[in-house]
Amino acid sequence: MHRCVVIADDLTGGNATGVMISGYGYDTYSIVNMDGLDPNNMPDCDCIVYPTNSRQANPETAYNLVYNATKFFMNDNIKVYSKRIDSTLRGNLGSETDAMLDALDNNAMAMVVPCFPQAERVIIGGYVLVKGIPLHKTEAALDPLASINTPLPSLLFRKQSKYDIGSIMIDDMMYGVDYIADKIKLYQKEGKRIIIFDSLSQEDMDIVADAVIKSEVNFITVDPGIFTATVVSKLVPSTKAHKELNRVLAVIGTTNAVARGQLEEFLQTQPKTLNIYAETEEFLRSPERREDEIARIVNEVLYKCQDYEMCTVVGDGIFPAKRISFKTYMEYYNTTAEGVSKIINDAFAEVTEKILRGEKSFKGLYTSGGDITVSVCKRLKVAGLKLVEDVAPLAAHGEMLMGDFDGLKIITKGGMVGDKYALKVCMNYLARKINN
Repeated sequence: MHRCVVIADDLTGGNATGVMISGYGYDTYSIVNMDGLDPNNMPDCDCIVYPTNSRQANPETAYNLVYNATKFFMNDNIKVYSKRIDSTLRGNLGSETDAMLDALDNNAMAMVVPCFPQAERVIIGGYVLVKGIPLHKTEAALDPLASINTPLPSLLFRKQSKYDIGSIMIDDMMYGVDYIADKIKLYQKEGKRIIIFDSLSQEDMDIVADAVIKSEVNFITVDPGIFTATVVSKLVPSTKAHKELNRVLAVIGTTNAVARGQLEEFLQTQPKTLNIYAETEEFLRSPERREDEIARIVNEVLYKCQDYEMCTVVGDGIFPAKRISFKTYMEYYNTTAEGVSKIINDAFAEVTEKILRGEKSFKGLYTSGGDITVSVCKRLKVAGLKLVEDVAPLAAHGEMLMGDFDGLKIITKGGMVGDKYALKVCMNYLARKINN
Protein backbone atom coordinates (compact mmCIF):
# COMPACT_ATOMS: atom_id res chain seq x y z
CA MET A 1 0.00 0.00 0.00
CA HIS A 2 1.22 3.46 -0.88
CA ARG A 3 2.95 5.52 1.80
CA CYS A 4 3.75 8.54 -0.32
CA VAL A 5 1.46 10.78 -2.39
CA VAL A 6 2.68 13.39 -4.84
CA ILE A 7 0.07 15.81 -6.21
CA ALA A 8 1.59 17.61 -9.21
CA ASP A 9 0.29 20.53 -11.21
CA ASP A 10 1.22 18.84 -14.50
CA LEU A 11 1.87 15.34 -15.82
CA THR A 12 5.48 15.67 -16.97
CA GLY A 13 6.61 17.31 -13.75
CA GLY A 14 4.81 14.69 -11.70
CA ASN A 15 6.38 11.86 -13.67
CA ALA A 16 9.82 13.44 -13.30
CA THR A 17 9.34 13.45 -9.54
CA GLY A 18 8.14 9.86 -9.65
CA VAL A 19 11.26 8.80 -11.51
CA MET A 20 13.42 10.45 -8.85
CA ILE A 21 11.59 8.50 -6.18
CA SER A 22 11.87 5.30 -8.20
CA GLY A 23 15.61 5.92 -8.38
CA TYR A 24 15.78 5.30 -4.64
CA GLY A 25 14.27 1.84 -5.13
CA TYR A 26 10.53 2.51 -4.73
CA ASP A 27 7.66 1.22 -6.84
CA THR A 28 6.02 4.43 -8.04
CA TYR A 29 2.71 4.62 -9.93
CA SER A 30 1.61 7.60 -12.00
CA ILE A 31 -2.20 7.82 -11.96
CA VAL A 32 -3.98 9.78 -14.68
CA ASN A 33 -7.58 8.78 -14.01
CA MET A 34 -9.20 8.26 -10.58
CA ASP A 35 -12.46 6.85 -11.97
CA GLY A 36 -12.98 3.36 -10.60
CA LEU A 37 -9.58 3.41 -8.89
CA ASP A 38 -9.11 2.03 -5.40
CA PRO A 39 -5.74 3.47 -4.29
CA ASN A 40 -5.67 1.11 -1.33
CA ASN A 41 -5.74 -1.94 -3.58
CA MET A 42 -2.21 -1.65 -4.96
CA PRO A 43 -0.12 -3.77 -2.58
CA ASP A 44 3.18 -3.31 -4.43
CA CYS A 45 2.89 0.46 -4.71
CA ASP A 46 5.15 2.61 -2.54
CA CYS A 47 4.27 5.99 -4.01
CA ILE A 48 1.40 7.47 -6.01
CA VAL A 49 1.86 10.44 -8.34
CA TYR A 50 -1.25 12.24 -9.52
CA PRO A 51 -1.30 15.28 -11.84
CA THR A 52 -4.13 17.80 -11.46
CA ASN A 53 -3.08 19.67 -14.64
CA SER A 54 -3.86 22.88 -12.79
CA ARG A 55 -0.88 25.09 -13.57
CA GLN A 56 -2.86 27.38 -15.87
CA ALA A 57 -6.13 27.09 -13.93
CA ASN A 58 -7.52 29.95 -11.86
CA PRO A 59 -6.54 29.78 -8.15
CA GLU A 60 -9.96 28.61 -6.95
CA THR A 61 -10.11 25.75 -9.46
CA ALA A 62 -6.53 24.75 -8.68
CA TYR A 63 -7.34 24.73 -4.95
CA ASN A 64 -10.34 22.46 -5.43
CA LEU A 65 -8.46 20.02 -7.67
CA VAL A 66 -5.61 19.61 -5.19
CA TYR A 67 -7.92 19.48 -2.17
CA ASN A 68 -10.07 16.73 -3.72
CA ALA A 69 -7.07 14.72 -4.93
CA THR A 70 -5.43 14.85 -1.51
CA LYS A 71 -8.64 13.68 0.17
CA PHE A 72 -9.01 10.85 -2.35
CA PHE A 73 -5.53 9.42 -1.84
CA MET A 74 -4.95 10.08 1.86
CA ASN A 75 -4.83 7.28 4.43
CA ASP A 76 -3.29 6.66 7.83
CA ASN A 77 -0.29 4.80 6.39
CA ILE A 78 1.09 7.71 4.37
CA LYS A 79 4.43 9.05 5.57
CA VAL A 80 5.00 11.77 2.97
CA TYR A 81 2.58 14.12 1.24
CA SER A 82 4.12 16.20 -1.51
CA LYS A 83 2.86 19.17 -3.50
CA ARG A 84 5.03 19.09 -6.57
CA ILE A 85 5.67 22.59 -7.97
CA ASP A 86 7.38 23.83 -11.09
CA SER A 87 11.13 24.41 -10.73
CA THR A 88 10.67 27.91 -12.13
CA LEU A 89 7.78 28.69 -9.75
CA ARG A 90 5.05 28.94 -12.39
CA GLY A 91 1.48 28.16 -11.46
CA ASN A 92 -0.69 28.35 -8.34
CA LEU A 93 1.95 27.73 -5.70
CA GLY A 94 0.06 29.29 -2.79
CA SER A 95 -3.48 28.09 -3.41
CA GLU A 96 -2.36 24.52 -4.15
CA THR A 97 -0.17 24.38 -1.04
CA ASP A 98 -3.08 25.74 1.02
CA ALA A 99 -5.35 23.07 -0.47
CA MET A 100 -3.12 20.20 0.62
CA LEU A 101 -2.67 21.67 4.11
CA ASP A 102 -6.42 22.17 4.46
CA ALA A 103 -7.28 18.70 3.17
CA LEU A 104 -4.97 17.05 5.68
CA ASP A 105 -6.36 19.18 8.51
CA ASN A 106 -3.57 18.18 10.91
CA ASN A 107 -1.76 21.52 11.38
CA ALA A 108 0.94 20.40 8.98
CA MET A 109 3.62 22.83 7.86
CA ALA A 110 4.67 23.17 4.21
CA MET A 111 8.42 22.71 3.77
CA VAL A 112 9.21 24.55 0.55
CA VAL A 113 12.57 23.72 -1.05
CA PRO A 114 12.56 25.07 -4.63
CA CYS A 115 15.94 23.58 -5.46
CA PHE A 116 16.92 21.35 -8.40
CA PRO A 117 20.74 21.34 -8.50
CA GLN A 118 20.92 18.88 -11.41
CA ALA A 119 19.19 21.52 -13.54
CA GLU A 120 21.35 24.28 -11.98
CA ARG A 121 18.35 25.76 -10.15
CA VAL A 122 19.09 26.77 -6.57
CA ILE A 123 17.80 29.16 -3.92
CA ILE A 124 20.14 31.37 -1.89
CA GLY A 125 19.27 34.39 0.20
CA GLY A 126 15.66 33.67 -0.67
CA TYR A 127 16.38 34.20 -4.40
CA VAL A 128 15.93 31.45 -7.00
CA LEU A 129 18.79 31.37 -9.51
CA VAL A 130 18.89 29.43 -12.77
CA LYS A 131 22.47 28.82 -13.89
CA GLY A 132 23.45 31.74 -11.69
CA ILE A 133 20.85 34.11 -13.19
CA PRO A 134 17.92 35.46 -11.14
CA LEU A 135 14.77 33.59 -12.13
CA HIS A 136 12.87 36.63 -13.43
CA LYS A 137 15.65 37.30 -15.95
CA THR A 138 15.48 33.85 -17.51
CA GLU A 139 13.21 32.40 -20.21
CA ALA A 140 10.65 31.59 -17.50
CA ALA A 141 9.84 35.28 -17.39
CA LEU A 142 8.71 35.08 -21.01
CA ASP A 143 6.23 32.19 -20.63
CA PRO A 144 3.02 33.58 -22.20
CA LEU A 145 0.80 31.38 -20.00
CA ALA A 146 2.55 31.71 -16.65
CA SER A 147 5.30 34.32 -16.70
CA ILE A 148 7.44 34.99 -13.62
CA ASN A 149 8.42 38.54 -12.63
CA THR A 150 10.23 37.83 -9.36
CA PRO A 151 13.01 35.51 -8.17
CA LEU A 152 11.52 35.48 -4.65
CA PRO A 153 9.26 32.49 -3.87
CA SER A 154 8.38 34.20 -0.57
CA LEU A 155 6.76 37.03 -2.52
CA LEU A 156 4.74 34.59 -4.63
CA PHE A 157 3.55 32.64 -1.61
CA ARG A 158 2.55 35.81 0.25
CA LYS A 159 0.43 36.86 -2.72
CA GLN A 160 -1.15 33.45 -3.26
CA SER A 161 -1.42 31.82 0.20
CA LYS A 162 -3.51 32.66 3.26
CA TYR A 163 -0.86 31.28 5.62
CA ASP A 164 2.07 33.00 7.37
CA ILE A 165 5.53 32.31 5.98
CA GLY A 166 8.95 31.83 7.54
CA SER A 167 12.37 31.47 5.93
CA ILE A 168 15.51 29.50 6.72
CA MET A 169 18.52 30.96 4.95
CA ILE A 170 21.90 29.60 3.95
CA ASP A 171 23.56 31.11 7.03
CA ASP A 172 21.17 29.05 9.19
CA MET A 173 22.34 25.90 7.45
CA MET A 174 25.87 26.23 8.84
CA TYR A 175 24.55 25.57 12.36
CA GLY A 176 23.32 22.11 11.43
CA VAL A 177 20.32 19.85 11.86
CA ASP A 178 19.49 20.53 15.51
CA TYR A 179 19.47 24.29 15.03
CA ILE A 180 17.18 24.09 12.01
CA ALA A 181 14.85 21.62 13.75
CA ASP A 182 14.53 24.04 16.69
CA LYS A 183 13.81 26.91 14.30
CA ILE A 184 11.08 24.89 12.62
CA LYS A 185 9.46 24.26 16.02
CA LEU A 186 9.75 27.96 16.85
CA TYR A 187 7.98 28.88 13.60
CA GLN A 188 5.27 26.36 14.46
CA LYS A 189 4.69 28.07 17.83
CA GLU A 190 4.48 31.41 16.01
CA GLY A 191 1.71 30.01 13.81
CA LYS A 192 3.66 29.94 10.56
CA ARG A 193 2.49 27.18 8.21
CA ILE A 194 4.91 27.65 5.29
CA ILE A 195 8.73 27.64 5.54
CA ILE A 196 10.92 28.43 2.54
CA PHE A 197 14.44 27.00 2.70
CA ASP A 198 17.63 28.07 0.98
CA SER A 199 19.33 25.13 -0.73
CA LEU A 200 22.24 24.83 -3.13
CA SER A 201 22.95 21.11 -3.24
CA GLN A 202 21.91 17.59 -2.34
CA GLU A 203 23.90 17.99 0.87
CA ASP A 204 21.73 20.98 1.83
CA MET A 205 18.56 19.04 1.09
CA ASP A 206 19.74 16.17 3.27
CA ILE A 207 20.32 18.60 6.13
CA VAL A 208 16.86 20.12 5.68
CA ALA A 209 15.22 16.69 5.43
CA ASP A 210 16.94 15.47 8.59
CA ALA A 211 15.94 18.66 10.42
CA VAL A 212 12.31 18.42 9.32
CA ILE A 213 12.12 14.80 10.47
CA LYS A 214 13.85 15.58 13.76
CA SER A 215 11.45 18.44 14.50
CA GLU A 216 8.61 15.87 14.60
CA VAL A 217 6.10 18.38 13.21
CA ASN A 218 3.47 17.26 10.73
CA PHE A 219 4.58 18.43 7.31
CA ILE A 220 4.21 18.31 3.57
CA THR A 221 7.00 18.78 1.04
CA VAL A 222 6.66 21.47 -1.62
CA ASP A 223 9.37 21.33 -4.29
CA PRO A 224 10.25 20.30 -7.86
CA GLY A 225 10.81 16.71 -6.74
CA ILE A 226 14.30 15.96 -5.51
CA PHE A 227 13.69 17.16 -1.95
CA THR A 228 10.58 14.99 -1.81
CA ALA A 229 12.58 12.00 -3.05
CA THR A 230 15.18 12.69 -0.38
CA VAL A 231 12.57 12.75 2.38
CA VAL A 232 10.89 9.60 1.07
CA SER A 233 14.23 7.76 1.11
CA LYS A 234 14.60 8.61 4.79
CA LEU A 235 11.05 7.88 5.96
CA VAL A 236 9.46 5.21 3.77
CA PRO A 237 10.50 1.53 3.83
CA SER A 238 10.46 0.16 0.29
CA THR A 239 8.45 -2.91 -0.67
CA LYS A 240 11.39 -3.80 -2.92
CA ALA A 241 13.39 -4.59 0.19
CA HIS A 242 11.40 -7.81 0.31
CA LYS A 243 11.89 -8.67 -3.35
CA GLU A 244 14.80 -10.39 -5.02
CA LEU A 245 16.59 -7.58 -6.84
CA ASN A 246 19.03 -8.03 -9.64
CA ARG A 247 22.04 -5.82 -9.03
CA VAL A 248 24.50 -3.78 -11.06
CA LEU A 249 28.22 -3.71 -10.33
CA ALA A 250 30.46 -0.92 -11.62
CA VAL A 251 34.25 -1.24 -11.67
CA ILE A 252 36.00 2.05 -12.33
CA GLY A 253 39.78 2.14 -12.47
CA THR A 254 40.37 5.17 -14.65
CA THR A 255 42.02 8.24 -13.11
CA ASN A 256 40.58 10.67 -15.62
CA ALA A 257 38.98 13.91 -14.36
CA VAL A 258 35.99 13.35 -16.66
CA ALA A 259 35.27 10.04 -14.96
CA ARG A 260 35.61 11.70 -11.56
CA GLY A 261 32.97 14.26 -12.49
CA GLN A 262 30.67 11.50 -13.71
CA LEU A 263 31.15 9.58 -10.46
CA GLU A 264 30.42 12.63 -8.33
CA GLU A 265 27.23 13.37 -10.27
CA PHE A 266 26.12 9.75 -10.02
CA LEU A 267 26.73 9.42 -6.28
CA GLN A 268 25.02 12.75 -5.61
CA THR A 269 21.84 11.72 -7.40
CA GLN A 270 21.91 7.99 -6.54
CA PRO A 271 22.73 8.09 -2.82
CA LYS A 272 21.38 4.56 -2.34
CA THR A 273 24.46 3.19 -4.11
CA LEU A 274 27.07 1.21 -2.19
CA ASN A 275 30.40 2.82 -3.11
CA ILE A 276 33.73 1.24 -2.12
CA TYR A 277 37.06 2.91 -2.84
CA ALA A 278 39.98 0.61 -3.61
CA GLU A 279 43.32 1.71 -2.17
CA THR A 280 45.02 1.20 -5.51
CA GLU A 281 48.60 1.45 -4.28
CA GLU A 282 47.96 -1.59 -2.08
CA PHE A 283 47.76 -3.59 -5.30
CA LEU A 284 51.41 -2.73 -5.92
CA ARG A 285 53.14 -2.75 -2.54
CA SER A 286 53.46 -6.56 -2.40
CA PRO A 287 51.56 -9.67 -3.48
CA GLU A 288 50.38 -10.19 0.10
CA ARG A 289 49.04 -6.67 0.47
CA ARG A 290 47.40 -6.96 -2.94
CA GLU A 291 45.51 -10.05 -1.84
CA ASP A 292 44.55 -8.41 1.45
CA GLU A 293 43.13 -5.37 -0.33
CA ILE A 294 41.26 -7.53 -2.85
CA ALA A 295 39.75 -9.53 0.03
CA ARG A 296 38.77 -6.33 1.89
CA ILE A 297 36.92 -4.90 -1.11
CA VAL A 298 35.18 -8.16 -2.01
CA ASN A 299 34.10 -8.88 1.56
CA GLU A 300 32.77 -5.35 2.04
CA VAL A 301 30.69 -5.55 -1.14
CA LEU A 302 29.35 -9.03 -0.40
CA TYR A 303 28.54 -8.14 3.22
CA LYS A 304 26.75 -4.88 2.48
CA CYS A 305 25.26 -5.27 -1.01
CA GLN A 306 21.93 -6.76 0.12
CA ASP A 307 20.64 -3.27 0.89
CA TYR A 308 21.59 -1.83 -2.51
CA GLU A 309 20.64 -2.24 -6.15
CA MET A 310 23.86 -0.67 -7.40
CA CYS A 311 27.43 -1.13 -6.16
CA THR A 312 30.54 0.66 -7.36
CA VAL A 313 34.20 -0.23 -6.83
CA VAL A 314 36.36 2.77 -7.64
CA GLY A 315 40.11 3.12 -7.63
CA ASP A 316 41.12 5.95 -5.31
CA GLY A 317 43.52 7.18 -7.98
CA ILE A 318 40.50 8.99 -9.38
CA PHE A 319 41.47 11.66 -6.85
CA PRO A 320 44.68 13.55 -7.76
CA ALA A 321 46.08 13.30 -4.21
CA LYS A 322 45.97 9.50 -4.48
CA ARG A 323 47.79 9.18 -7.81
CA ILE A 324 50.57 6.61 -7.85
CA SER A 325 54.17 7.26 -8.86
CA PHE A 326 54.58 4.66 -11.56
CA LYS A 327 58.35 5.17 -11.71
CA THR A 328 58.79 3.76 -8.20
CA TYR A 329 56.97 0.55 -9.05
CA MET A 330 58.53 0.25 -12.50
CA GLU A 331 61.87 -0.02 -10.72
CA TYR A 332 60.47 -2.28 -7.97
CA TYR A 333 59.01 -4.77 -10.45
CA ASN A 334 61.62 -4.16 -13.16
CA THR A 335 58.88 -3.52 -15.68
CA THR A 336 57.35 -0.82 -17.84
CA ALA A 337 54.50 1.57 -17.04
CA GLU A 338 52.27 -0.81 -18.96
CA GLY A 339 53.41 -3.63 -16.72
CA VAL A 340 52.54 -1.68 -13.58
CA SER A 341 49.16 -0.78 -15.05
CA LYS A 342 48.52 -4.45 -15.82
CA ILE A 343 49.05 -5.42 -12.17
CA ILE A 344 46.42 -2.86 -11.14
CA ASN A 345 43.98 -3.88 -13.87
CA ASP A 346 44.35 -7.56 -13.07
CA ALA A 347 43.62 -6.82 -9.41
CA PHE A 348 40.40 -5.03 -10.35
CA ALA A 349 39.54 -8.00 -12.58
CA GLU A 350 40.06 -10.40 -9.67
CA VAL A 351 37.83 -8.21 -7.47
CA THR A 352 35.16 -8.32 -10.18
CA GLU A 353 35.27 -12.10 -10.56
CA LYS A 354 35.10 -12.76 -6.82
CA ILE A 355 32.14 -10.43 -6.37
CA LEU A 356 30.24 -11.95 -9.29
CA ARG A 357 30.90 -15.48 -8.03
CA GLY A 358 30.10 -14.57 -4.44
CA GLU A 359 26.78 -12.83 -5.13
CA LYS A 360 24.70 -14.26 -7.97
CA SER A 361 22.24 -11.33 -7.97
CA PHE A 362 24.74 -9.18 -9.90
CA LYS A 363 23.32 -9.43 -13.42
CA GLY A 364 24.78 -6.24 -14.89
CA LEU A 365 28.36 -4.99 -15.07
CA TYR A 366 29.75 -1.56 -15.95
CA THR A 367 33.45 -1.11 -16.62
CA SER A 368 35.23 2.18 -17.19
CA GLY A 369 38.68 2.15 -18.75
CA GLY A 370 39.53 0.06 -21.77
CA ASP A 371 42.44 -1.80 -20.12
CA ILE A 372 40.31 -2.79 -17.14
CA THR A 373 37.58 -4.06 -19.45
CA VAL A 374 40.09 -6.27 -21.25
CA SER A 375 41.47 -7.61 -17.96
CA VAL A 376 37.97 -8.33 -16.66
CA CYS A 377 36.96 -10.21 -19.80
CA LYS A 378 40.12 -12.31 -19.69
CA ARG A 379 39.65 -13.06 -16.00
CA LEU A 380 36.05 -14.12 -16.57
CA LYS A 381 37.16 -16.22 -19.56
CA VAL A 382 34.42 -14.94 -21.82
CA ALA A 383 34.79 -15.57 -25.54
CA GLY A 384 33.61 -12.10 -26.45
CA LEU A 385 30.70 -9.70 -26.28
CA LYS A 386 27.45 -9.72 -28.20
CA LEU A 387 27.05 -6.03 -28.96
CA VAL A 388 23.52 -4.69 -28.67
CA GLU A 389 23.39 -0.88 -28.80
CA ASP A 390 24.94 2.40 -27.79
CA VAL A 391 23.63 3.69 -24.47
CA ALA A 392 25.52 6.96 -24.75
CA PRO A 393 28.22 8.13 -27.19
CA LEU A 394 31.03 5.52 -27.08
CA ALA A 395 29.30 3.59 -24.29
CA ALA A 396 28.35 0.18 -25.68
CA HIS A 397 25.85 -2.25 -24.19
CA GLY A 398 26.36 -5.93 -24.82
CA GLU A 399 26.18 -9.42 -23.34
CA MET A 400 29.03 -11.74 -22.45
CA LEU A 401 29.47 -14.80 -24.65
CA MET A 402 30.11 -18.29 -23.29
CA GLY A 403 31.81 -19.30 -20.06
CA ASP A 404 30.42 -19.08 -16.54
CA PHE A 405 29.06 -15.58 -17.16
CA ASP A 406 27.33 -16.17 -20.46
CA GLY A 407 24.55 -13.62 -20.95
CA LEU A 408 25.78 -11.18 -18.26
CA LYS A 409 24.83 -7.70 -19.41
CA ILE A 410 27.72 -5.27 -19.62
CA ILE A 411 28.32 -1.65 -20.57
CA THR A 412 31.86 -0.61 -21.42
CA LYS A 413 32.96 3.02 -21.58
CA GLY A 414 36.22 4.88 -21.87
CA GLY A 415 37.22 7.06 -18.93
CA MET A 416 37.33 10.27 -20.97
CA VAL A 417 34.02 9.69 -22.73
CA GLY A 418 30.67 11.38 -22.09
CA ASP A 419 29.16 14.30 -20.21
CA LYS A 420 28.73 14.40 -16.44
CA TYR A 421 25.54 12.30 -16.62
CA ALA A 422 27.12 9.40 -18.55
CA LEU A 423 27.68 7.06 -15.58
CA LYS A 424 24.18 7.73 -14.26
CA VAL A 425 22.66 6.99 -17.67
CA CYS A 426 24.62 3.75 -18.06
CA MET A 427 23.90 2.43 -14.55
CA ASN A 428 20.20 3.19 -14.71
CA TYR A 429 20.01 1.62 -18.16
CA LEU A 430 21.53 -1.61 -16.82
CA ALA A 431 19.23 -1.58 -13.78
CA ARG A 432 16.18 -1.31 -16.03
CA LYS A 433 17.39 -4.05 -18.34
CA ILE A 434 18.10 -6.62 -15.66
CA ASN A 435 15.00 -5.91 -13.56
CA ASN A 436 12.37 -5.70 -16.29
